[in-house]
Amino acid sequence: MTDRTPDVSAAATKRAGTATAAESKTGEAAATRSKSRKVAPEQVLQRVVFPRGEDPLDVRALYIDEPQTGTTTVVSRRSIKVPAHSKISLASYFNAFPASYWKRWTKVDEVVLRLKVKGAGRLDVYRSKANGDSVHLEGAPVASPKSWTWLEFRVSLKPFEDGGWIWFDLFTNDSALEVDEAAWTTDVELPRQRVVVGTTTIRPADCVVALQTLGEDPEVMAVVEKVVVADQGGQKIRDTEGFELAAERLGDKLQVIEQANIGGSGGFTRVMYEGVHNSDAEQVLLMDDDIALEPDGVLRANAFARAASHPVIVGGHMLNLQARSRLHSMGEVVDVGVGIWRPAPGAVTDYDFAKTPLRKSKKLHKRIDANYNGWWMCLFPREVIENSGLPLPLFIKFDDSEYSLRAGAHGYPTVTLPGAAVWHMPWTDKNDATDWTAYFHTRNRLVMAALHSPEEVRQVLVKQGLKLTLRHLLSMEYSTVAVQQKAIEDFLAGPGELFDSLRTARPDVLELRKDYDDAKTLPSAREFPPPSADPIMAEGLLKPPVNPAVIAARASKALLHNLKEPDQAAGERPQLNIPADSARWFLLGALDSATVSNADGSGVSFRRRDPEEFRRLGLRALANYRKLAREWPRLREVYRAALPELTSPESWKQVFDEK
Repeated sequence: MTDRTPDVSAAATKRAGTATAAESKTGEAAATRSKSRKVAPEQVLQRVVFPRGEDPLDVRALYIDEPQTGTTTVVSRRSIKVPAHSKISLASYFNAFPASYWKRWTKVDEVVLRLKVKGAGRLDVYRSKANGDSVHLEGAPVASPKSWTWLEFRVSLKPFEDGGWIWFDLFTNDSALEVDEAAWTTDVELPRQRVVVGTTTIRPADCVVALQTLGEDPEVMAVVEKVVVADQGGQKIRDTEGFELAAERLGDKLQVIEQANIGGSGGFTRVMYEGVHNSDAEQVLLMDDDIALEPDGVLRANAFARAASHPVIVGGHMLNLQARSRLHSMGEVVDVGVGIWRPAPGAVTDYDFAKTPLRKSKKLHKRIDANYNGWWMCLFPREVIENSGLPLPLFIKFDDSEYSLRAGAHGYPTVTLPGAAVWHMPWTDKNDATDWTAYFHTRNRLVMAALHSPEEVRQVLVKQGLKLTLRHLLSMEYSTVAVQQKAIEDFLAGPGELFDSLRTARPDVLELRKDYDDAKTLPSAREFPPPSADPIMAEGLLKPPVNPAVIAARASKALLHNLKEPDQAAGERPQLNIPADSARWFLLGALDSATVSNADGSGVSFRRRDPEEFRRLGLRALANYRKLAREWPRLREVYRAALPELTSPESWKQVFDEK
């Protein structure tokens, strides 16, 4: 929406549809009317959709930008009714058209907005620039109180190289205005391609809901050839409440494969394997099992891949499952110089559309170039998998980032497409940097760096690794250090055990952690004696040191403290109760014990300082990182030589055939 007051006069009616072809070619929109403008489904790039009946209220901001939430009536997934004396905008996350991505990566050079309208009012089409400025393109008054009228607006993609979206606003005076079957379409003939959609599950209750949602829309299912579920959980999905409804909706397209728990990489690889070797589908789309699904994301990713001028991996965004109107990140990259992923340059993170709509943002309009997308939602053309191979046998973590780097080296870039998204819990709400998954973070980061990073990355890995080890030790996170050291030692042993570790690594790590205090949790701090220290004492320690000299002094003091024998009473009674966001080394390093909450608030652990374990783990870490630095050049060659076998369908088939 803009402050421009729509003109619904007779003169405006006469002018509607008079934009010239020259204007259309320079980014202006030409409006025309016709009795019917239906297009073939394969020419629809992005449908305009509205919240599902099951969706919570806070998702509306992702679909409709309205002055007061709830003023617009959502008639159906494809239809809305704007009441009299109202003004709304479809400059929303799911309904604005991300033109710059289509300009950059596809053969589409003009997009056509086609929609049905009934009632009275006005429709105006806008675009944005990369800096967020809005430009009015064209509009048309609507005066069709009793029957549906089709409108068509053509917009050239020529000015969208660096960024920009396209959307439309609706305005009414004394009458309501209805919109139905709106879609961003193309006149370019696009090939029809079908997609295998797949997931892997150990959380069958969540997975069943996602499958039900996937199967509810016939147009979505029309492009789906098969739905593959690699079922790896203790409770089988067939025995889960709601599965019968999911199976009914998906029909004979549903294929459930029960296999041992070989992790996310094993489950997703099974989907890829089935999609390429037991299917003729042109695309494979992976999704996490613990998501809430916007089913149109399947259609949008499918359309983008079909329109691409060269095969690309099409990734979807992650929206926050616990705060539905928030976008986790506009795109991510793997920084091979340090061997880790992070937000892409210029990417906005944790953006709340309920607070600041798209049209009011200056930051969301620049095109973001990613080189990796997580597998909460990610689509692969068949050609990418056939020429790049299958994922590495990493169980979890870094399988998705490594794959994007490998595919990129084969000439297949990754595009993170706005408007194709799922809701998922962000990693910031998990303990996966310190719990059992720390093993896979550490080992698999080393594997990815050995395969794709320059040799000098070893300096970063060693420096960061030793610093992180000290922080964990000062925080009394001894189990974390123990599993990280096992991860380094397993990496040093070479790639020969990676396939076997799909079944053994997780049980081994859980066994290793079970006797450490920081790995044992109870529901609440009330399960322990009350803290002995005055909580005010923590205030002076909570302020993080910033100056390098102060950091060094605090670290030295904490190091000396951790080498001394702890107060015996602290082993029975915690000195402090510490919330998760305050559990930092500069506080914990000054204590002898504390209860510390989990990141998700589900429980607490009673951490006790142990000077002997501190020394033992510290010396072990020094020896391992010294060996890692010395042997890094050899290990890079060993892992790179093993890559073809580790990612071959023949090797993975042997894994799948094992019972």
